[in-house]
Amino acid sequence: MTFSLDPRLAADTYHLGNLPLCRVLLMNDARYPWVILVPRKPDLREFIDLDAATRHILMDEIALVSQAVQASVRPTKLNVAALGNVVAQLHIHIVARFEGDEAWPGPVWGKGERRPYDADAAQKLNLDLSRALNLV
Repeated sequence: MTFSLDPRLAADTYHLGNLPLCRVLLMNDARYPWVILVPRKPDLREFIDLDAATRHILMDEIALVSQAVQASVRPTKLNVAALGNVVAQLHIHIVARFEGDEAWPGPVWGKGERRPYDADAAQKLNLDLSRALNLV
């Protein structure tokens, strides 16, 4: 079986590139700089579906992307989560949060309506994050 990205993730994101394990996606929501990592292995739902060595790679990639988001947008706080209640495919959210943002201090899920990036803002953030992750 081969890896395929859940259509809901594909519809809501920009593809930034690939790290050794994960596809790197930018959520198309200008309210929060929000990166999603999706391990490129088929049929994953939970962290425990990965062997120990691959879990370590995933943790390293989460840290790498977290550092890139922090350096690129300087958030007040980073939220890192793997929920999967709507999209079962294993994916990890790295969400930059700012004191006073629409959902602060609560979670971003279910708060307000998604606001897509305008083309220039999306292109700039895509480029900044891609450079920080050496994806370009």
